[in-house]
Amino acid sequence: MDRADRRTARRDARRQRVGRPVLPLWAALVVAAVAGPVLDAAYPSLGIWPVAFLGIGLSLLPLIGRGAWAALLVGFVFGTSFFLVHIMWITRYLGPIPWFALALLEAALVAAGSVLISLAYRWLPRVVPGRWGRLVALPLLVGGLWTARELFQGSWPYTGFPWARIGMSQSESPLAHLVSWVGVSGLSFLMVAVTSAAIEVVRVHRTFGLRPVSLVPVAVGLVVLFAVPQFPTSDAGAMRVGSVQGNGPTGYFDDRTPNAVIQAQLDATAPVLKDRVDLLLWPEGGIDSDPLNNDTTARVLSRLSTRIDAPLLVNAATTRGDDIFNTSMLWDGDAGAVQLHDKRNPVPFGEYVPDRAFYEAIVPDLIGLIGREYTPGTNPPYMNVDGVGVGLAICFDVIYDSVIWEGASDGAEVFMFQTNNADFRGTDENLQQLAFARMRAVETGRSVVNISTVGTSQVISPDGATLDQLPAAEAGAMITDVPLRTGLTPAVLFGSTIQLVLFAGSLLTLGVAGLIARVRRRA
Repeated sequence: MDRADRRTARRDARRQRVGRPVLPLWAALVVAAVAGPVLDAAYPSLGIWPVAFLGIGLSLLPLIGRGAWAALLVGFVFGTSFFLVHIMWITRYLGPIPWFALALLEAALVAAGSVLISLAYRWLPRVVPGRWGRLVALPLLVGGLWTARELFQGSWPYTGFPWARIGMSQSESPLAHLVSWVGVSGLSFLMVAVTSAAIEVVRVHRTFGLRPVSLVPVAVGLVVLFAVPQFPTSDAGAMRVGSVQGNGPTGYFDDRTPNAVIQAQLDATAPVLKDRVDLLLWPEGGIDSDPLNNDTTARVLSRLSTRIDAPLLVNAATTRGDDIFNTSMLWDGDAGAVQLHDKRNPVPFGEYVPDRAFYEAIVPDLIGLIGREYTPGTNPPYMNVDGVGVGLAICFDVIYDSVIWEGASDGAEVFMFQTNNADFRGTDENLQQLAFARMRAVETGRSVVNISTVGTSQVISPDGATLDQLPAAEAGAMITDVPLRTGLTPAVLFGSTIQLVLFAGSLLTLGVAGLIARVRRRA
């Protein structure tokens, strides 16, 4: 055998090793099942942020060398083991059926995305077979496909469920500052790409031999993750905000009398009535009647606003025409509601039932619990409070990038998030949502006042630090000088473009790689 033949034989052997599964199928399924709970541990309440990398790695390894059907099975096992743990808090409200339904739906989407990742592991080394293709191009494509899967899950079905993005697990880690540059999706991409590159270092060592230069992509990725500082925004003074957690009976199954919720808010407000504030903030659902149509409730709010000589930012279900909205209102003395914002993304099966007739035929008792059909809002998530721009997000709207970015672009100098977590008392849902609020503070470079009916309520600084807080499940009020900021971060300016490039670019790259690999195989 001459030298050329030997080189050809070595190249063919390398290609065979590249296409071979790292794990037998039975082991791949076990590793995938372990990967889900490991990844969940990176999120609150445990919040062990470094294990996110381990969870990502354990979910990727079983996909290497897998065929499409095997990858579908592996991805489904991983998605199921993750979501069953991650959203267990749903059982406190509606029991096991919605929990299983949502977890299995999300697992199916994870499985579909896992097929694409497995195809990347199969096709790209054939198109870019060298060391650098494996160490750079492949990890970038894997990271992009993972992020594309997150983006799809966050938009479909209905309004999607962007709850479990990898980037959101890092709210209290040294990596959080990166979201001010690239957004949550960009952070997810970088974390997965670096993890994938680390896996490829080991695999390349077995195929090509280890050289120090092989560590460069991982080293560069780690520098980007840990060394890039938060994008700065400009100091614009402070706003003195009173925020009140009434701890009233605001859950679906709470026993209550008429006006019990607003009375709980008034009682918790009473100790701070003599404090000077620029704005008094109440949580989502802090009023149990519609002040736009109930004169008695309107008079109570007007008297309170007049007494403290400041506007109120309150929330209630309101009816306008034939539509019901989840509405935040800026209430200013006798003028009443001078500005409104309606929740953009009512929660499917929580605040409305899509395709109600279909689901009612399957689980009529559960669907019957959801009596109201909230209409999505169209007005801006922004209010002008005596010259200060206030960005808004009502409850689950905090997980939708577009709502936050629009508020910042409209001129928000501070964000105020109103939420009602009463149906999830004592679960990880409260802490997970608080983590999202913290990431939004860092992402936009703005302070966030996150006020809940029952907790967890905090004031968060632009760098993600906690400025003030209230104990959960207790009535109380905070009076806080909240820092204001101006200037837009790259995440706000270019976040949607970054998402488009990652989504469309990754799918296009995979398609082109598959086409080239097929042509070469035929040749």
